[in-house]
Amino acid sequence: MEFLQANLDYLVLGTLGLMSFVMLALVIERYFYLSRVQVRQFEHIETLKIDLTRNLTTISSIGANAPYVGLLGTVLGILVTFYSMGKGGKIEVHSIMLGLALALKATAAGLVVAIPAIMFYNALLRKVEVQVARWQAWRDGSHP
Repeated sequence: MEFLQANLDYLVLGTLGLMSFVMLALVIERYFYLSRVQVRQFEHIETLKIDLTRNLTTISSIGANAPYVGLLGTVLGILVTFYSMGKGGKIEVHSIMLGLALALKATAAGLVVAIPAIMFYNALLRKVEVQVARWQAWRDGSHP
């Protein structure tokens, strides 16, 4: 329990930081790819969709799971706070409130990662839809 108490912030915030870094790297890569892709080089719509949607699942998964990582950090932080209270034998309101406030920052950090990830995912998905529509218009003979 002492290990958890000493390293909980590093574990949770480090995990969320890594998730955020991966998400931003993939968003930047997808944005540049979707801006440069030539849809006319694809013969089949399914191969086009495969190339256009590469890495979007990872971005979406980070957006969906970051709040859970934050929530896990909060639950573990509350657990550590109650363990420390029980071990010390004293119940001091300021130490309880401080422990709970520190635990809740993990949930906030999870949301800070998740909200932009979902927004980026939706924006990139829209770019994919536009590129697919351009391919279909090109195939039908009505060039966009």
